[in-house]
Amino acid sequence: MIIFGTRGYLYQLAILTMVCGWCGNPAAHTLRKRVTKFTLFFVPLFPFSTKFATQCTFCGGEQQIPKEQADALLAQHHAGQDGAPYGQAQQQPGYAPPGQNPYQR
Repeated sequence: MIIFGTRGYLYQLAILTMVCGWCGNPAAHTLRKRVTKFTLFFVPLFPFSTKFATQCTFCGGEQQIPKEQADALLAQHHAGQDGAPYGQAQQQPGYAPPGQNPYQR
């Protein structure tokens, strides 16, 4: 007897602040990736479906988005994480590249 089936995995990629398309409020949205994998004897073997979606934390509305848009939102999130707009490096006090002392002149 061979036991096979599928199993879904849900990954939270980022939390973004956007205007919701459902309720119209500027709120946090979670960017999620759902991967469905084929399993054989309860062991996941390979993914056969990958979908991306954003969900509003205010109203709970969820919207499926294409992979290209998810990649763009993720790149935008990573660029804005350090506080500098659109990925521009900003020199902060006490910061130096690895291997250099920031307090030596």
